[in-house]
Amino acid sequence: MGKKVTFSFRTKYEGLSEKETFTFEKLGLDEEMDEKAVKERIDEVFQSWVWDKLNISYSIVINEDKRT
Repeated sequence: MGKKVTFSFRTKYEGLSEKETFTFEKLGLDEEMDEKAVKERIDEVFQSWVWDKLNISYSIVINEDKRT
């Protein structure tokens, strides 16, 4: 039996929570990977997972005042 990772989140809104467990293999992780690399990859996958579950899209706009 290999390593597993469980992602979960809750919000203040009733009924809006989620929990899902993945194997390292399903996430494309090797159990022999460097711990730092594993944590970075899990963070990337978790963010994508949460955004997909909540159907979140976002943008960042930086305005520069060009007046002199």
